[in-house]
Amino acid sequence: MIKRYLSLILFFILSNVVIAQDEIRFLDPEQKVQSIRFQEVNNLIVIPIDVNGKQLSFILDTGVNKTILFNLTPSDSLELKDIEKITLQGLGDGQAIEALISKNNNVSIQNYKGEKEDIYVILTDKFDVSAKMGVTIHGIIGYRLLKNSIVQVNYKTKKINFYNPKYFKYPSCRRCEVFPLQFYRNKPYIDVQIQLDTMGSEKTDVKMLIDSGGSEAIWLFENTKEVIQTPKKSFRDLLGEGLSGSIFGNKSRIEEIAIGKFRIKKPTVSFLDSTSTFNARQFRDRNGSIGGNILKRFKLWIDYPNSKITFKKNGSFSGGFEYNMSGIDVVYNGQILVKEKASKTVGQFNLSEDNVDISTVSLFVNYKYMFKPSYKINKIVPGSPADLAGLKADDIILDINNVKVHNFILKQLIGKFQERDGKRIRMKIQRGEDEIIKVDFRLKKRI
Repeated sequence: MIKRYLSLILFFILSNVVIAQDEIRFLDPEQKVQSIRFQEVNNLIVIPIDVNGKQLSFILDTGVNKTILFNLTPSDSLELKDIEKITLQGLGDGQAIEALISKNNNVSIQNYKGEKEDIYVILTDKFDVSAKMGVTIHGIIGYRLLKNSIVQVNYKTKKINFYNPKYFKYPSCRRCEVFPLQFYRNKPYIDVQIQLDTMGSEKTDVKMLIDSGGSEAIWLFENTKEVIQTPKKSFRDLLGEGLSGSIFGNKSRIEEIAIGKFRIKKPTVSFLDSTSTFNARQFRDRNGSIGGNILKRFKLWIDYPNSKITFKKNGSFSGGFEYNMSGIDVVYNGQILVKEKASKTVGQFNLSEDNVDISTVSLFVNYKYMFKPSYKINKIVPGSPADLAGLKADDIILDINNVKVHNFILKQLIGKFQERDGKRIRMKIQRGEDEIIKVDFRLKKRI
């Protein structure tokens, strides 16, 4: 099922920072391609990047024009060079935050490398991306990595190819469609159409940010065009986290988004609140964003050097758009030591009596201790089924429908809150040190 997760679109204003950098490019100018595997987590692309000799995990985010680190621990032992203080402002309901800029860093994917890269370092990971995604994430990277190559993203095979533009030739593809990209502050925008009304078939031209760093399907900004208004059938929701705090808005659906000949029916849409819209909309012609829950339905050729993008639909194209119907924002909460039974066969004998085989098996039952994931409630959407049932932030989830949650990865656990309207959810949670509470509610479809 398609999941609703943390939105990681991080728009920011840099305070008085204008710096010349070398380019990230092929060390051997004759090399034709550099290939890597990626991990898809919550509709986002996670790739390994080498920074000053240390391999870290980054989200590949076309919605950012700088490289940002926000989850470094002493065990990462990363050497950062030429550091000075700056201020960052992002989406969300909080204030600008202090950060660092580190210059002259080596950033590479094997033989695709830059030697004088600027990295912006957020000292306090206040939105704790790794916990929300269930895997370790150290930062985000976008324009600097993409600008000098033609990048093919294959969501089905989980593979990215960085092609040298000097040698690349587009394959013949009758099922592909090519679109021009418009850049503003090094971020790519595309013209598409949306159908908002259930009545008629009128479509509205909109300009959207191509944003691989956002896990949602679509974000729209109210009043950027007269017809862009939150539909009556919607609900208030936590849309995600930005550099400056929580991002709130309304969740709904629209009839269709048309990317050229590709018609995508009934996608979920998030309408940002006025504060987040103001911070995000530095480009006045912009009407919203197309995120990972749309992009993952295509094979993409992202061509910054020639300002174009190519779409080819894949097997996920016609999949549905589900969302969290519980109101629970759940995050990874570290590991716990779990005692499990371990049965062991220690002997087996095959005997024969009157041509009848008799097998004797001796079993011993012992126990093993394993580290398993723990999960807790990060936030509760007001008025949601979970809120009405009495669940609270920081409640630790122990069981869901009589299954221990340490048996799930985060993606599977969140999937339990998206299964069907009216599904009964029975949870056992720990509140505080030793209070165990049982909670019962039903998922509620609201759009």
